[in-house]
Amino acid sequence: MIDNVNGVVLGVFVFLFLLVTVLGFAAARWRRADLDSLDEWGLGGRGFGTFIAWFLIGGDIYTAYTFIAVPATLYAGSAVGFFAVPYTIVVYPLIFLFLPRLWSVSHRHGYVTPADFVQGRYDSRGLALAVALTGILATMPYIALQLVGMEVVLQVMGIGTTSDSWFVNHLPLFIAFAVLAAYTYSSGLRAPALIAFVKDTLIYIVIIVAVLYIPSQVGGWDHIFATVTDSFDTFNAENADAIAAGEATPKAIMPPDVAQWAYASLALGSALALFMYPHSVTGVLSTRSRSVIRRNAALLPAYSFLLGLLALLGFVAIAAGVKVENPQQSVPQLFEEQFSPWFAGVAFAAIVIGALVPAAIMSIAAANLWTRNVYRAFINRAATPQQEATQSKVVSLLVKFGALVFVLALSKDFAINLQLLGGVWILQTLPAIVIGLYTRWLHRWALLAGWAVGMAYGTWLAYGVASPVQEHFGGPLVNFPGTETKVYIALIAFIANLLVAVALTFVFRAMKLDEGVDQTHPQDFHADMGDAGVDPELRPEVAPHA
Repeated sequence: MIDNVNGVVLGVFVFLFLLVTVLGFAAARWRRADLDSLDEWGLGGRGFGTFIAWFLIGGDIYTAYTFIAVPATLYAGSAVGFFAVPYTIVVYPLIFLFLPRLWSVSHRHGYVTPADFVQGRYDSRGLALAVALTGILATMPYIALQLVGMEVVLQVMGIGTTSDSWFVNHLPLFIAFAVLAAYTYSSGLRAPALIAFVKDTLIYIVIIVAVLYIPSQVGGWDHIFATVTDSFDTFNAENADAIAAGEATPKAIMPPDVAQWAYASLALGSALALFMYPHSVTGVLSTRSRSVIRRNAALLPAYSFLLGLLALLGFVAIAAGVKVENPQQSVPQLFEEQFSPWFAGVAFAAIVIGALVPAAIMSIAAANLWTRNVYRAFINRAATPQQEATQSKVVSLLVKFGALVFVLALSKDFAINLQLLGGVWILQTLPAIVIGLYTRWLHRWALLAGWAVGMAYGTWLAYGVASPVQEHFGGPLVNFPGTETKVYIALIAFIANLLVAVALTFVFRAMKLDEGVDQTHPQDFHADMGDAGVDPELRPEVAPHA
């Protein structure tokens, strides 16, 4: 199971992994509270301040996707691979506007999930169920991306790569995930919140060292960009016939004219989708006040700077002569070749811990959706807080193993597709959630119909995309209907969703279909800590589905 593992690398890696494991279990005693309620287990008591929230939300958003998938797209020569940097800049003005409103109404009414809000706003268990199931589905490939990140690090380290047994090869990954499952079950959201301090500290150290030290070892940034340009030009010349026949994709540093809409749509679609994910909303709802959210919207772009530096490591790997068949291995392999063994161990631990933190939050968020919007809404409407917490704890385990399906079923050569596939689905919940924060004009049944159209159309488009490594779900881009312009599938499906919702709203209003009873009030969207009904200890138990 172990192939030529450097003892120093392994020792440092294991030490840091055991450190975060201890912290994960110790988190149950941090801010000691009764973890037999979703407010405490699933939202950390809704009391995190700016400092903790910055680490938690940052650790939630900047994941193995950051360390593995984004640099891999640049290493592979994707002309649109840098889209993740502008999208994480565009997103923060958006969340500055609407997330404080979601925080206020959720704290006023005791909502734990975005689907809780949809249920209360539109009086529709069906629409809330659609939002909840979409959140769970979209979270699966995102957790799978964390699995891929951990696995490639273990492969580069030489752990679990020589056996003929599939189980033995994957055993280290299973052990890591079992540990994650155990402390998530035990400590809830407090575990990733506490571990995020270690994770982000390690990541900042590794990246600052990497972008200062490694380029100086391979000739500087001028040499790096010149080498990458020559490499891509050589590839394009040698594969000119295959590129002309559509059998290969040209490599480029900057998007050519034909790819600029693809680049822009990936950035915009991903920005719109990011805070629709249940784990992002969970991080936000765990905060203490509206001001904490606004401060974090202003401070979190510091991570975007980090992401830009990380993305460039894909080019650094090319200039350093890194040769790997799987692009996901490019950055870990670069670290192994360029760093001393002890610091390579630190870097590998940073990547794995960087996958564990968001995976924990994602599984908690998905479990909360199941508990509040499936179990409590349809199975046990009289569920006690303790029964809800137990359901979430158990389902959080199941969600993690469900993510393995995506890892086993889809190609891992371009793991970023896992995140972009989730974006196709989760963006279809935006009309019900974000538009619902400002107006209730859209009819609840029209929203449900629009969601169904967007989900079906987006999934069908994604299923039809082939790539050199898989026949279906091979990429995030298709031609915009009626044109030859490639755009992000999520945006096409979202436009169809919105058009159907608007058109059917006129129809259903003309038919005078029942619009349900809105449980929210205008002042709910501006409430802050200290206002009536917002303080958790003063807020009465709310039954969103009663």
